[in-house]
Amino acid sequence: MTARSRHGPLDGLRVIDMSGMISGAFATTMLGDFGADVVMVEHPKVGDPIREWPQKTPDGTSLSWKSLGRNKRCVTLDLGSDRGREIALTLIAEADLVFENFRPGTMERWGLGPDDIHEVNERAIMVRLSGYGQTGPKSHKPGFGTIAEGISGWAHANGFPDREPLLPPISLADLTAAQFALQSSLMALFERDIGRGGSGKGQVIDVSLTEPLWRLFFGEVEAYDRQEHIRERTGNRHPNTAPRNIYETADGYMTMSASNQKIFERVAHAIDKPELIDDDRFETNATRVEHADVLDAEIETWTKQRSTAEAIEILEENDAIVGPVYDMADIFADEQFRSREAIIEVEDTDIGATKTFAPVPRFSRTPGEVEFLGPKHGEHNTEVYMGELGFSEEELETLEADGVI
Repeated sequence: MTARSRHGPLDGLRVIDMSGMISGAFATTMLGDFGADVVMVEHPKVGDPIREWPQKTPDGTSLSWKSLGRNKRCVTLDLGSDRGREIALTLIAEADLVFENFRPGTMERWGLGPDDIHEVNERAIMVRLSGYGQTGPKSHKPGFGTIAEGISGWAHANGFPDREPLLPPISLADLTAAQFALQSSLMALFERDIGRGGSGKGQVIDVSLTEPLWRLFFGEVEAYDRQEHIRERTGNRHPNTAPRNIYETADGYMTMSASNQKIFERVAHAIDKPELIDDDRFETNATRVEHADVLDAEIETWTKQRSTAEAIEILEENDAIVGPVYDMADIFADEQFRSREAIIEVEDTDIGATKTFAPVPRFSRTPGEVEFLGPKHGEHNTEVYMGELGFSEEELETLEADGVI
């Protein structure tokens, strides 16, 4: 049972995705975008919860699912049943990667833990995602990204100093964990097949929702250890560089970052205030951070007198680094996104031609592809179970009648 032929740098890679919701699913979406053959396993009665997320088409199809489920063949299987376990191990027997995000101990209880998987496939790499990780006093607790965003330090540092901690408007912890899961799975594949001649052996990768997001705070562990420094909320300002903010204009908002001396000086000339350069309060980055409120006020006095387009044009003429604040409609209209074909259209049997993200990033020789958007619940049962595992039509009917698939 070899991986189905695809296009992209991961063509030939077989992935069994037993994860639901976002963290594992987004990692396998990325793998699928770049050529991996991803077979997603869902419970026969209850599909992935993302299938119920808004926004929905008039017939009730979730567009979130169409995005997150793309390039994956979907089968149904009751992993908690004896026969389901047997079928799962058959699927895993020739897989390269196995993703799961159940509460720690669940896979072991079903007879699908690492030892069980490596007994049928010693080359399999098992990627486990959970709220707190597979070990530790909190490992048994359920965990969603919202909780991870709180305990990772992210919410405490996000928002404005005179307001409550602020959660992100996207599933940031899940999506960050997905990136760490993705990159670590490729590291493990390298070690198995290439590094030092290749060990030929699989292993287990333990990804918590908390630690990847926490890891993004580079320098903060060291700062607390050596100086008991705790990062506080600074709004749209950066605690280590100034000026950096969102600035109001006459008709909206714009962004700007001037994180080194030369760029700051170019900004000062652009806003007709070269005297700021010799002001002791703005002499160095450190003093600019200390007096960021005064400096931002000087800049915003100028931006408020001009439209966003005019302010950006003047600042860019002076080689400053600026940009507008876009919503999705602006992104669809933007010439840069259009010229790079960042938004592509895919024909879908359920909802018709639909625009979606092109694979990110771009490869010069082996680009990724979006073969199809999220499929129906169990859409590929016949293709996988009969076409690849060799089940007969009668066996498939029996499995369906017994609630195994």
